[in-house]
Amino acid sequence: MKKQALISCSDKSGVVEFARELSELGYHILSTGGTAKLISEAGIPVQEVADYTGFPEMLDGRVKTLNPKIHAGILARRPVEEHMEALKAHDIDPIDIVAVNLYPFEQAIANPNCTFENAIENIDIGGPTMIRAAAKNHESVTVIVSPADYRKVIEEIKGKGEVSAETRLALAKKVFVHTAHYDAMISNYLTSIEGNDVTTRSKFPDSLTRQWVKVQDMRYGENPHQEAAFYRERQVAPGLLAGYVQHQGKELSYNNIADSDAAWEAVRSFDTPACVIIKHANPCGAAIGLDAAEAYSKAFKCDPTSAFGGIIAFNCQVGAEAAEKISKQFAEVIIAPEFTEEALAVFGQKKNLRLLTVAMGHAHNDLDMKRVGGGLLVQTPDTQTVKEDALKCVTKLQPTSAQISDMMFAWKIAKFVKSNTIVFVRDGMTLGVGAGQMSRVDSARIASIKAEEAGISLKGSVAASDAFFPFRDGLDVIVDAGATAIIQPGGSIRDDEVIAAADERGITMVFTGERHFRH
Repeated sequence: MKKQALISCSDKSGVVEFARELSELGYHILSTGGTAKLISEAGIPVQEVADYTGFPEMLDGRVKTLNPKIHAGILARRPVEEHMEALKAHDIDPIDIVAVNLYPFEQAIANPNCTFENAIENIDIGGPTMIRAAAKNHESVTVIVSPADYRKVIEEIKGKGEVSAETRLALAKKVFVHTAHYDAMISNYLTSIEGNDVTTRSKFPDSLTRQWVKVQDMRYGENPHQEAAFYRERQVAPGLLAGYVQHQGKELSYNNIADSDAAWEAVRSFDTPACVIIKHANPCGAAIGLDAAEAYSKAFKCDPTSAFGGIIAFNCQVGAEAAEKISKQFAEVIIAPEFTEEALAVFGQKKNLRLLTVAMGHAHNDLDMKRVGGGLLVQTPDTQTVKEDALKCVTKLQPTSAQISDMMFAWKIAKFVKSNTIVFVRDGMTLGVGAGQMSRVDSARIASIKAEEAGISLKGSVAASDAFFPFRDGLDVIVDAGATAIIQPGGSIRDDEVIAAADERGITMVFTGERHFRH
């Protein structure tokens, strides 16, 4: 029996070279449509599937490979005598290699101008059927869904005369991952349609299916008795932490990655050079500066005790001066879009320190997810950022330009602190952070205590609260500590009482109209 390869690809990258090498290795090439035309024009012998099966393509190409002569050739188990006799009886040759990738459904629906009809036409039927059949019969058939695997297959055939069992199994696994993702996209798309109106789609489909790819198993999770692994999306958009490159240090732990994400999301919200230091998911110091060195020095002053063993993130290049300063303390992870060679040399003396580079970018997760017992909470991410001209001054005293600048800085940081949140700021640096308390008053007290312990005066500072003040007591604690301006969402039934308290205390207060709870 002759050796056969069936090649039919929507992604035609490398397909001509692959077909040529298979042909030179003695394979008879079967193909369809545009792929067959491309291979033929390159001077490579190829037989159209329609000629091979004796049944023409029909229904605008919807039916091409759905034929027993194709699927029997793929599914027949070579070691099973009855299978091989059945092939012989029906004049069918086995198909040894199936190189198929699917209609570009994902690319089609990503186009904002994609119609429902176009989306439906980009649902592949024959392709998934062939590759699933080949993957099921991987003991005899090599199946390829990615052009990246062409070279490995060719090299194994040239070197060993066949594709190894290990490679066939690995490629079969890729098929079921590929088709699972493909079907998930279709399911999510169709079940996001609201009612019968195909032009209206919800962000939350009736059936939500996602796929992530494992990056690593971890020694343990949040605690040593918990097992853990890290997964990333199939395609990580620029700017997201999961696209990190690690340059040195120990393997990242579960907590390292969780805290690194908090640090990176906070620091990349600034347009000027900034540093954010995270400890247990909360910023314990943040600042802007002329460069990484100045931003770090200011951020570290806020809470040197908590910064010990923290995650330090920058949104700018880190050079030797910043590296020298950081190296004087113990840090778990340093993140930046770029390190100079001099900085890498300095950090290289600390072999366990983990260094990550992450590309700057404006992408965000499309959905945030949180597991609950037997369920999943899903929401759009908190990407809201109030504009300066949207601030509403509600007090008699108007803020100065310096106060507005610091309030905007404080508001950005408050968004990344666990609720209830109070953040004191002056001159582009945090002075005290109160996080995660059941009472907003307690958060205000803790923030002022933190500043006092660090030897920082809060006189003339501004303060941010992630949610409204239900009573005036929280405001009084903040003013007693030394703040002269407050930024908060507003929206309490006692707003008038709180505004009157601010006027009474002689401070300025602005409302943002947006809340930033973080649980």
